Amino acid sequence: MEKNKKLNSIGWFLPLRLAQYIILLAVVVFWMNFPHFMQLPFVLYSICTLGFAILYASDKRRLFKNTTIILIGLQFIFELLIESSIIYSTGNINSPFSVLFILTIVSAALIYRLIGTLLIASSVSVAYAFIIWFGLSGGKNSVLSMQALKTIFSSEESVFYSIFLHILIFYLVAFISGYLAERLKKRDKQLEDTSSALKRARLETDDILKHLNSGLLTVDHKGNIIYFNRAAEKILGYREEDVKGMNCQEVFAERMPELSHNLIEGLINKVEYPRKELMIKNIKDKEIPLGLSTSILTEENSEMRGMIAIFTDLTEAKLLETKVRLADRLAAVGELSASIAHEIRNPLAAISGSVEVLKNELEVSDENERLMDLIVKESDRLTKILTDFLSYAKINRPLFNKVELCHLISDVIEILYHHSSFNEKIRIDIESDESIVYIIGDENLIKQLLLNLVVNACEAFEEQPGNITFRTVLNNISNKVELFVQDDGPGITPENIKKIYQPFFSTKKEGTGLGLSIVHRICSALNVDIRVTSQVSEGTTFLIEFQAYQQDKILNHSANDVQLSLR
Repeated sequence: MEKNKKLNSIGWFLPLRLAQYIILLAVVVFWMNFPHFMQLPFVLYSICTLGFAILYASDKRRLFKNTTIILIGLQFIFELLIESSIIYSTGNINSPFSVLFILTIVSAALIYRLIGTLLIASSVSVAYAFIIWFGLSGGKNSVLSMQALKTIFSSEESVFYSIFLHILIFYLVAFISGYLAERLKKRDKQLEDTSSALKRARLETDDILKHLNSGLLTVDHKGNIIYFNRAAEKILGYREEDVKGMNCQEVFAERMPELSHNLIEGLINKVEYPRKELMIKNIKDKEIPLGLSTSILTEENSEMRGMIAIFTDLTEAKLLETKVRLADRLAAVGELSASIAHEIRNPLAAISGSVEVLKNELEVSDENERLMDLIVKESDRLTKILTDFLSYAKINRPLFNKVELCHLISDVIEILYHHSSFNEKIRIDIESDESIVYIIGDENLIKQLLLNLVVNACEAFEEQPGNITFRTVLNNISNKVELFVQDDGPGITPENIKKIYQPFFSTKKEGTGLGLSIVHRICSALNVDIRVTSQVSEGTTFLIEFQAYQQDKILNHSANDVQLSLR
């Protein structure tokens, strides 16, 4: 790994080696006319250079890095041999080509660093000293020792000082080039580490910003969009590649001018909005509430760079807020209804009974008899309202158990057949993928819930023919049992569908307006979701999601009974 990294980091090494080869080629061929004794070494040197250059340039993945390093080493050996021969043949100590050794030392520093370069310099120094010694001996081995050494160390000769100066230069060049190569290596390592850290930080930061649940939008001081995360794309309905670099006023002018107005106003007046709500239109031209928070981006000298806006879709939050307010209102009405029912029910029963007695014991005229019948009828109606009040206010704490839903639906249908709201023109069906479906809940409360729903549907038919369908679907992903209660009655208008769970709201002449309020209270007590969809003249569908039966789920529900009963 280290060798591979080393080969990847020496960008100047290959050009310098090729330049060295070209210089030696020119000297040997054109200056020296390619002498016979240098032909074989130079051919071997050329082969090593060519092989090294081809491998180094083409082996991008460094699969042959060991072979490349061996060729580099052989190239240096043949290069030193050829340079020594050139110096010996062109004047020995007076040869102008001793500078070739310096080029070899410098190029070696790029791959062998300081220690390796000093070793090359030592090899060059030994080779140079040997050439001088051999040259002064006249090329004869018999006199290689003593006479040449006397000549070198003679005080009258400058040979020693020339050799010493060359060796000193070799080592000085080796030290300087090796030291600079080490510094360059450290600098490259620091730069690589810094670049990696910066890239990693940028990737991590960008990854975090991209996956924020809140929309993130950044504009420069001119209002041009410079950042747009995925949540912003989803909420606003624009793609980053389509709006990046464009002015926010131009982008948002059509569907959300208030957003661009707040951004531009913040840039002009340097105003931040810690929390602000505004309305925008999505791509379907539907208004959605947006929670906006803006902050000013500044330079180190406090100059404005731009503005960052963080925003969220408040649709779900608004729905939850509406549900909470409705639940609070229903709870308050429930407490009030319980108090009123207890205070009125007994006196009302006494009035109704007294009128019945007077009617039977007194001889009254037709007009008075009609008035007494009216009193009894209205007393019965008030009694029914009070009974609904008590049903609404006194929903007992659920006792969660294993409940077979299909059997329970059959019981509810049987009860409905004997209810005053049912007529023979109504057809009731049950659809289920499974013949037995188990859920978690309170059987009595679920029965009351379903009975109120179907009674409400029967009353909506007003003696007209119609169809009511119970359909169960097991959702294995969420482990929920979805119960659809569907009718093909007159449906509910969009303005009324928001009010159906409000106490006393009713569109029926004889309705108390508490049937669906009781349904909503029971769903809250059972901790189940209920949703309604309706189309005028086509019908209404209620969807109730029960928890599918599991033994451990019953234990968890039982532990939360107190919390559920307080809803």
